[in-house]
Amino acid sequence: MLKIEGKGKLLKIFIGESDHWHGEPLYHAILKKIKENNMAGATIIRGIEGYGANSRIHTSRILRLSEDLPIVIEIVDKEEKIMQIIDVLDEMIQEGLMIVIQDVEIIKYSPTNKTGNS
Repeated sequence: MLKIEGKGKLLKIFIGESDHWHGEPLYHAILKKIKENNMAGATIIRGIEGYGANSRIHTSRILRLSEDLPIVIEIVDKEEKIMQIIDVLDEMIQEGLMIVIQDVEIIKYSPTNKTGNS
């Protein structure tokens, strides 16, 4: 196994489950853009409760509000790749949504090549 370490950035995008972009869920449209731009990877997390810019609580405990639960998209990559994807996502992000960028230390475990050498 090969261990790769280095500095990077964590990009978190906070949206609502009911947000859409060109007829599809915004979280899925963002994931497709991330993949198209060869980002290292992304995870989409569906929250059970939260509130945003309008201070309305979104929760899975109340049936009528459970259709718009909070979604967080997390992307970890090198700083230059994170900054490039923000430019791409700017047109997709709407009022009331939020992006957070943090410095991170990345430790990635990768398999060795097929010959067994690192």
